[in-house]
Amino acid sequence: MRHGHGGDELHRSWPFDEKPLLVFWETTKACMLACKHCRASAILEPLPGELSHEEAMRLLDDLAGFGKPLPILVFTGGDPLMRKDIWQLVARAKELGFRVALAPAVSPLLNKDAIKKMIDYGIDGVSISIDGARPETHDSIRGIKGVFERSVKVVREMIEAGLRVQINTAVMRDNVLELADMVKLLKDLGVNVWEVFYLIPVGRAQRELDLTPQEWEDVSHFLYEASKYGIVVRTTEGPMFRRVAITRRLLELNGYEPDEVLRPGELYRRLVGRLRELLGEPEGRPLATTTGTRDGKGIIFISHDGIVYPSGFMPYPLGSVRTKSIVEIYRNNEMLRKIRRAEFHGRCGVCEFRDICGGSRARAYLLKGDPLGEDPACPYQPGEFRALVEKYRLDVERAVKEIRGLRYIWGLSAPRAQ
Repeated sequence: MRHGHGGDELHRSWPFDEKPLLVFWETTKACMLACKHCRASAILEPLPGELSHEEAMRLLDDLAGFGKPLPILVFTGGDPLMRKDIWQLVARAKELGFRVALAPAVSPLLNKDAIKKMIDYGIDGVSISIDGARPETHDSIRGIKGVFERSVKVVREMIEAGLRVQINTAVMRDNVLELADMVKLLKDLGVNVWEVFYLIPVGRAQRELDLTPQEWEDVSHFLYEASKYGIVVRTTEGPMFRRVAITRRLLELNGYEPDEVLRPGELYRRLVGRLRELLGEPEGRPLATTTGTRDGKGIIFISHDGIVYPSGFMPYPLGSVRTKSIVEIYRNNEMLRKIRRAEFHGRCGVCEFRDICGGSRARAYLLKGDPLGEDPACPYQPGEFRALVEKYRLDVERAVKEIRGLRYIWGLSAPRAQ
């Protein structure tokens, strides 16, 4: 769950070196599902070492030490509804002034009573995972027959109850050809926020589910077009989407057709063709979010046993909340400082998009063993953007007000010192 569409403005003023914008707390690993790409490798019972109720309540008080405005706190898992004291934790978080989001699994626990409690306890947003536009696709990925139909039903019930709902979709080899149909599904459900996860081979996720760099590039181009249909599109572990979105929008504002200039690949053409077939030509402005958060910069993850990581997809331990303040870990850990200063290696280190994008730190760490290394899923060569601007004589300054991240890339406003 992410902040609202005003997130770009929020990003420009948020003190990322002082506090995260989003805290993801894996309250438990217990979950009834068995998703093939699961980051948590979830299980049916809580693991030994899970933070006790008393430790969890102390953690909430510690998190409040970041000061106002407080980060958004996302209760995730496993399935947070599997944790017996979850509503006590939610109540305490709301009492402390946190905006609270919930990321439950679609299991029998996610029923009308749970939805009523979300309303009663003031949950600010809920994210529901739907990983395919067809029941057989989603059910296969999630490991339980019938979960697609239940997911669609519960999303409708939540929206009818007045909850803010976003759909999360993990993109992989199994479902990439259904992305256009996913846009149609979101439109039919009345959901206007789509969080798209670029697969990271961690936990149950397998290398054979991954896409090639060119395919990820095509997905990014497609998502930009999808955002013209009234859906706010954001990505997790796919920060290259921001580069693609900024480049396409700059070309559009200068009167160029991005497809003719950038020439995306066959996967893009197939997906965007299906999108137009389903929904016709877009009529709205793009709602592609270019907020420059990344693992360790604006994002922090606390595991079920209190170990802190840059994100849930990056198993690089930073310390334990059992022995050290989360505030101290976030502000003072040297690896996090380097990430926030964009001190990267390889192409990411010299890329003009290193602040607004910075590559997936999780992918660099898991596939290359270097948390500061270049993102192997990104095909971009640094300098191509500036060459494009010069070749087509693009007016950058005029576009800065609309394209929020552009000022950082073009040096019109240097990134705030970390």
